[in-house]
Amino acid sequence: MRDYDELISFLGEWGPFQRLIFFLLSASIVPNGFNGMSAVFLAGTPEHRCRLPPSANLSREWLNASIPREVQGGREGPSRCRRYRLESLANFSALGLQPGRDVDLSQLEQETCLDGWEYSRELYLSTIVTEWNLVCEDDWKTPLTTSLFFVGVLIGSFISGQLSDRFGRKNILFATMAVQTGFSFVQIFSTSWEMFTVLFFIVGMGQISNYVVAFILGTEILGKSVRIIFCTLGVCTFFAIGYMLLPLFAYFIRDWRMLLLALTVPGVLCVPLWWVIPESPRWLISQGRFKEAEIIIRKAAKTNGIVAPAMLFDSTEMQDMKLQQQQQKAYILDLFRTRNIAVITVMSLLLWMLTSIGYFGLSLNTPNLHGNAYINCFLSAIIEVPAYVIAWLLLRTLPRRYSISGTLFLGGGVILFIQLVPTDLHILSVFLVMLGKFGITSAFSMLYVYTSELYPTIVRNMAVGATSMSSRVGSIIAPYFVYLGAYDRFLPYILMGSLTVLIGILTLFLPESYGNPLPETFDQMLRVKGFRNRQRTNHVRSSKEIEDSKTQITPL
Repeated sequence: MRDYDELISFLGEWGPFQRLIFFLLSASIVPNGFNGMSAVFLAGTPEHRCRLPPSANLSREWLNASIPREVQGGREGPSRCRRYRLESLANFSALGLQPGRDVDLSQLEQETCLDGWEYSRELYLSTIVTEWNLVCEDDWKTPLTTSLFFVGVLIGSFISGQLSDRFGRKNILFATMAVQTGFSFVQIFSTSWEMFTVLFFIVGMGQISNYVVAFILGTEILGKSVRIIFCTLGVCTFFAIGYMLLPLFAYFIRDWRMLLLALTVPGVLCVPLWWVIPESPRWLISQGRFKEAEIIIRKAAKTNGIVAPAMLFDSTEMQDMKLQQQQQKAYILDLFRTRNIAVITVMSLLLWMLTSIGYFGLSLNTPNLHGNAYINCFLSAIIEVPAYVIAWLLLRTLPRRYSISGTLFLGGGVILFIQLVPTDLHILSVFLVMLGKFGITSAFSMLYVYTSELYPTIVRNMAVGATSMSSRVGSIIAPYFVYLGAYDRFLPYILMGSLTVLIGILTLFLPESYGNPLPETFDQMLRVKGFRNRQRTNHVRSSKEIEDSKTQITPL
């Protein structure tokens, strides 16, 4: 029985049709880049201090001294959440006393910002933080906003694959584009933080669903030799382009509502793609819709200037293929069916989650770096392009374990080194953050390929889906790592760097898949390092089974 790739081999690998699909699907990822990181500017927290009411009868000296001084991030500045008790200041001002000379400010009673806050407009004209005063006692709402967006991403990644399997790749691709764009537009009219956050959650569901379905559609339409380029340089690079556009938009549009409006425009521009991007012929065949698949493939052949065979599909053969695929059923517990598989699964889940914490933690923390927040965000985006290129080259030439572990060591090591940099060497600190982002991004982009090579065909998609969901858990946690920077500016880097180095070490114990054929059965799976000479104690294996298992082990 011929497989699908053999059936369409006459189309070639890189004709005009494949180039068009490659570019259009990659371009459809651009809105995901700036929507995925939009919270950096939508939820930006500017410098702020307690507002003094116009009715406060204070002299100029007491107005200037009304806010206590405190140390924030190693620098002294006015308190963001406290002020001296206004009633006391008014009495001192009326008596003609001078702050610091006649009155010891350290002994004065303090109070919270009862009249609201004054916000600096140097970076932002308005954000959701200034709109709904998400500071001081309510500052926990800011990371929660971002986390709930990633909860939507988690749920979207879970349901998008199932929906596309049921209703088709193309239908769900454009439906989720509409969800992402439409609800982003509705967010503009939010009247409360709660309303904004619920809508942001839905946008997260559409954002990842669009990404996942475009990923699936591209891998099913494009040939074998183009898929790895599409999955790394194509999808990832265009995501980075969208990410780079975000600070550009935000720099010129500093009101959060107008910024959201500008970010919805590229999604609207994707509507005409409905008439250009076809449904996946592979999916149509799996649904028994051979005639529709044949029409698409013949159109692709015409675009490539190739004459298609007179008889394209043998319906009986394709129906047998469909029945064979339906007979292969797998369950989530199959990822833990043996000790070796369970260890690989647990280690893979940790690898994805901790790498995701590092990636999103560094990305969301760019406004807190020294210097211009817009330039820092742009640097954080543009550094991803060489990271994806390096990842692609490493996947082509070097073993997976050493490539991923090495980039994780690079990323985690330089992040840990940041705490040793003198406070006046700001440029060096920013450089180390970007170098750390480079290493972690390279490792992150290699995980899809590596995970798919570890598991047998029957559970491969399930394994990639489960580990990908684990990375969403990491993205949900990441905003709280950034939040810790309010208490100690080095604490997020210490935690992210330590976890990244730790998972880099654990990666060395995973099997090496480079140069090995993809496993088709559980028995063909490679073994975790350290399991090489271990045998099961609950039953006795035959000498032939022992000999077969040894041939599957990659040497240390």
